[in-house]
Amino acid sequence: MRLFACQKCSNLLHFENTSCEKCGSALGFLPRHGRISAFEADGVTAMLDHRPWKPCANAAQDACNWFLPADDEESFCPSCRHNEVVPDLTVAENLPLWRKLEGAKRRLLYTLQRLGLPHETAELRFSFLADVDGQPAMTGHDEGHITIALREADDAEREKRRGLMNEPYRTLLGHMRHEVGHWYFIVLVERAGRTAEFRELFGDESADYAAALQAHYARGANDDWRGEFISAYAAAHPHEDWAECFAHYLHMVDSLETAGSVGLRIRPRLDREGVLEAEVDFDPYRAGMDDILAAWTPLTVAMNEINRSMGTPDLYPFVLSAPVARKLGFIHELVHHRPETRVS
Repeated sequence: MRLFACQKCSNLLHFENTSCEKCGSALGFLPRHGRISAFEADGVTAMLDHRPWKPCANAAQDACNWFLPADDEESFCPSCRHNEVVPDLTVAENLPLWRKLEGAKRRLLYTLQRLGLPHETAELRFSFLADVDGQPAMTGHDEGHITIALREADDAEREKRRGLMNEPYRTLLGHMRHEVGHWYFIVLVERAGRTAEFRELFGDESADYAAALQAHYARGANDDWRGEFISAYAAAHPHEDWAECFAHYLHMVDSLETAGSVGLRIRPRLDREGVLEAEVDFDPYRAGMDDILAAWTPLTVAMNEINRSMGTPDLYPFVLSAPVARKLGFIHELVHHRPETRVS
């Protein structure tokens, strides 16, 4: 994610902003341009392209800051059109949780758009599910249909679940990126005929999935999982290994874009050999995997140290072994050199 600038006063803007703190202009994200725009006093004309736009219908719930062309027959923006099920908003406690989920989804879709990945509404769908009659909603995926349990948006509940699962990291955006990874296995691997190459790196995905997960939850990963996998959960099954690696690939390119946008330069005074030096002076959405990896380690080491100084958990509590780097490289190659076909 990058910073933006107000077209009226040049004030720095963030992806979630709806009004400029300096000049008071109304703001909205224009998906067609991939940028935040200020609006004229009429609230319709975007200063970015001087054309008329209208807010997404979910702006009425303060749940979306994306806009669509004023003459568009749709009332929902390209992000909200992916919604298949939203929680009952007559239940007061659901609204703030749903807003958080929508915010995470917009960040996910921004990344998919920047990478040029197909994300047609007909096949990629989201359901944000509340518990029903005491039965907990589940987070998961099914052929492009992604379900996220509404309670995951409750910070205290999510942290409780993270502890119970002994996970070093658990966020809404992480859930989104992981689950969408399962969809892109279908798009980038199966439909592209790359299964044989996938199996060389990740293993045989035809192995019994349910049995593998049951075994993982019963016994956990082997003690030596760190040599081959990005996380303990990735060791459960090749499908989960892929989804975890795909999520981390999205973590990397989006975080590096942020680092470049704010002008971060890593140059430790005590690092005389320059091992941990990095300057993100490139576009990670267009860069080669070697450049991404070379910048990622110094950035995460620096950010982890800053977090520790604040008494908070590491920003990135993971280690990229050589096998994991090869898996990430495979994903990078699939993303950037896939056949020029679109999902029907």
